[in-house]
Amino acid sequence: MSRADAIALAYLVTIIAFVLALRFLSSPTTAPLGNRIGALGMLIALAATFAQAHLHNYLSILIVMAVFAPIGAYAARAVKMTAMPQMVALFNGVGGGAAALVALADFHNVAPAPGRVHADVGISIMLSALIGSVSFAGSLVAFGKLQELVSGRPIVYPGQKVVNLALMAAQALVIALICGALLFGVLFVLPIGGADMPVVISLLNAFTGLAAAATGFVLHNNVLIVSGMLVGASGTLLTILMGRAMNRSIANVLFGAFGQIVAGPVGAAADTDGAVRSASAEDVAVMLAYAKRVVVVPGYGLAVAQAQHDVRQLADLLEERGVDVTYAIHPVAGRMPGHMNVLLAEANVPYPQLKEMDDVNPEFSRTDVALVIGANDVVNPDARNNTGSPIYGMPILNVDQAQQVVVLKRSMNPGFAGIDNPLFLNPKTVMLFGDAKVSVDKLIASVKNL
Repeated sequence: MSRADAIALAYLVTIIAFVLALRFLSSPTTAPLGNRIGALGMLIALAATFAQAHLHNYLSILIVMAVFAPIGAYAARAVKMTAMPQMVALFNGVGGGAAALVALADFHNVAPAPGRVHADVGISIMLSALIGSVSFAGSLVAFGKLQELVSGRPIVYPGQKVVNLALMAAQALVIALICGALLFGVLFVLPIGGADMPVVISLLNAFTGLAAAATGFVLHNNVLIVSGMLVGASGTLLTILMGRAMNRSIANVLFGAFGQIVAGPVGAAADTDGAVRSASAEDVAVMLAYAKRVVVVPGYGLAVAQAQHDVRQLADLLEERGVDVTYAIHPVAGRMPGHMNVLLAEANVPYPQLKEMDDVNPEFSRTDVALVIGANDVVNPDARNNTGSPIYGMPILNVDQAQQVVVLKRSMNPGFAGIDNPLFLNPKTVMLFGDAKVSVDKLIASVKNL
C-alpha cells in the first residue's frame, strides 16, 4: 500500500469516526463514548496530515501545538459550567477565524499565478473567507455578551436592519473585502438579545462548519469537507429546532431584537393578586418533605450558583422520604443548547429523571410542588396568556399548574428577556430569595431536621 493510499484510508476512518461520534452524541447516555470516538478520529486525522509528503514545516507546526495545546486543555478543564457557553462561542470563533486565515493563505498559494485563481477554487476561497470571518467576529460578540463584557440587551441603532442587509449585499458584490465580513459579523450579533444566544451560538457553529467545508474543497481534503458539512448540518438543524422550541422563526431571532425594552401591556393579571410572598427555608422544606411529587425546574441561576450537586443531594433526601422527584428541562433553559442536561449530568442525576418539556408539562397538574431554581422566562405564563408579551406563543414549562410553586431567586429582577413574570405574583407561588446554592443548602439542613 502506497503512502497516498494509506493516508486516504486513514481519512476514511476519520470520516467514519466523526459520523459515529455525532450519532452517539445525540444521547446523554452515549455522549462520553461519542466524545472518545471523535477524539480518536481527530488523532488519526492529525497523524495522516503529518504523513503527507508535501508537508515540510513540521517544526513551526509542532512549536505552535506545543504552546497552545496545553492552554486549550487547561482552559477546557478549568472552565466552570456557568462559563461553558462562553467557551463554546470562543472555540467556535477560533474555528471560523482559522478557516478565514486558511482561505487567505490559499489565495496566495493555490493560485497558478499572482492574481489568477480558477473559478472553482476562487468560489471556495471566497465562501470560506466570508463565512469564517462572520463566524469569527459574531462569535466574539456572542462571547462578550455572555461574559457580560457587552450588554446582553439588544444593541440597536436607527436603520440597523437596512445597514445589515446592505452589508450582506455588499459582501456578495465585493467578497474580497474581508474587513467588511468582519464588520458584518459584529453588527449581525449586536442587535440580538442575550435570551437568544443559544440559538445564535448554534447558527454560528453551523457557519464555522460550512467555512471548514469550503476550505476542504480548496485543499481537496475529504475530511474537512465531510466534517464541515456534518457540523454545518447539525448546527443548522439544532438552530431550527431551538427556533421551533421558542415558537419563533430564525428571521425573528436574527432581526427582531428580542429583549429590547419597549412599552407594552402589563402581563395578564387574572392569575395574580399583585403580592409577592416570601417564605423561609424551613417553610419550604416542610412543603417539599411532605409532598408526594416534586418537579425541579433548573435555570441559569442554578448554573451561576454551581448548585447542581446540592440539588442532587436535596433530591436524594426527598426520595428517602418517599417523594417522587423529577426534573423539567426546557429546550432553551440556560445559555447554550443542552446546558441544563450537562449541568445535572455533572452531578450524576439519573438521566431517566430528566424530562423534556413535552413529556413533563402534562404532569404539572398532578404535581404537589414545582421547585423553580433560577429559571425565569421559560416559566413565564405570559407566553400563554398575554398576546402583547414579547414571548407570547413561546412554549413554556407549565409550572403554574402545579399545586404549589416555590421560586429560588436572588431578587425580583427580570430574566434575559427583560420582562416581568406574573408567576411570581401568583397566589400559590412563594419566593425563597438568595443565592441558589445557599438556599438549597438551607433546605437540605431543614429537611434533615424534620
